[in-house]
Amino acid sequence: MDQVFNAYARYYDLLYKDKDYTAESKYIHSIIDEFSPQAAAVLELGSGTGAHAEHLARLGFSVHGIDLSPNMVERANTRKEGLSRDVSDRLSFETGDVRNYNTEVKYDVVISLFHVMSYQTSNEDLRATFETAAKHLKPGGIFIFDYWFGPAVLTQKPEVKIRRINDEKIDVLRIAEPVLNPLSNSVEVNFTVMITEKHEGAKTDVVEESHLMRYFFLPELELISTRFKVLETRAWMSDDLPTADDWAAISILKLN
Repeated sequence: MDQVFNAYARYYDLLYKDKDYTAESKYIHSIIDEFSPQAAAVLELGSGTGAHAEHLARLGFSVHGIDLSPNMVERANTRKEGLSRDVSDRLSFETGDVRNYNTEVKYDVVISLFHVMSYQTSNEDLRATFETAAKHLKPGGIFIFDYWFGPAVLTQKPEVKIRRINDEKIDVLRIAEPVLNPLSNSVEVNFTVMITEKHEGAKTDVVEESHLMRYFFLPELELISTRFKVLETRAWMSDDLPTADDWAAISILKLN
């Protein structure tokens, strides 16, 4: 999986350049303010190139991010270097596996965004990630994570998608071909990515990736998150309960 995301890191920020990290981070801030208003220190499991962490730091939080991909962490640290001192001082990143990361530091809040939890496709990996969150939280700490919502996945069904993106250096064509695996509550998303440098004589690199994604149902999460009490589940970027129209949901858990 780390090899997949090392290749992914090359065009990750370009692929999601239109993603509204500012609005999403304000949304997470509002949830933290509602359920843990005194929170200051945040651990992010699966921090990618650090965009959510940066915006949360701008909102006053101290954020430590871990990611499985060294290339993602390198890009996050490069992002940090370009920020003002007051923001960069509240950020740190390191390579780490959400399933077995272990440090003595305790945090007020643990977050895991952009469907990192849906990459935990086995019950063993999911339990291990919940345990990572639990052992890094202060008593009564909050765990916030989003994921693919089962009722919506089964209602809407995954579809083939084609996306073209570019910047001043590269053109990228990405084809996503999903395969639904209802017996394992998962979707295998097979990507073909063609990356062409914008200079004379440049060749096109072809990267093939396979992302296995798990979708969840609420009773399933309640059963497996035994170290936590489920406080609330919402549709992503909403205050309402998720429905079959909401592909992404977010749950707020409190450490028992």
